[in-house]
Amino acid sequence: MDRTIRTEPLTAETFAPFGDVIEPRGTSHPINAGMVDRFTDLARLDFADGGRPGISLGLGRPYRLPHRLDLVERHPLGSQAWMPLGPDPFLVVVAPDEGGTPGRPRAFLTAPGQGVNYLRGTWHGVLTPLDRPQSFLIVDRLGPGDNLEEYRFPETWTVKAA
Repeated sequence: MDRTIRTEPLTAETFAPFGDVIEPRGTSHPINAGMVDRFTDLARLDFADGGRPGISLGLGRPYRLPHRLDLVERHPLGSQAWMPLGPDPFLVVVAPDEGGTPGRPRAFLTAPGQGVNYLRGTWHGVLTPLDRPQSFLIVDRLGPGDNLEEYRFPETWTVKAA
């Protein structure tokens, strides 16, 4: 089996089975005396079993393509959103669940200004800025319970640019 994954552009339609693309869309509402266009409710946040939303910052060290993919994770108790605080693209890897383990991964390359929200239980790659360090706003579940499950692929996948 070919273990090469080619990146795809990140769109709301192609990413929908795994979560939400966070970017300005729909109707905006002016706030702050008309100086800000607010786009509301851009991600389906979902927190189970007594969890609460938390806002964190992540300072990501850079990766390069081609990328060797051997680890994915998921969060069974809550969704997780990543929003870059700069314009640089980052790599988004997701995989369908196949009986409790991840299936064939897919890789997306973000456009400037795009973030992602992974649905609860979605297998996804680690935070992967490309070429230079990048800061991210992270919104996820905080609270009791084990909300992290990791999976190491028995064979490495290679992610390459389209």
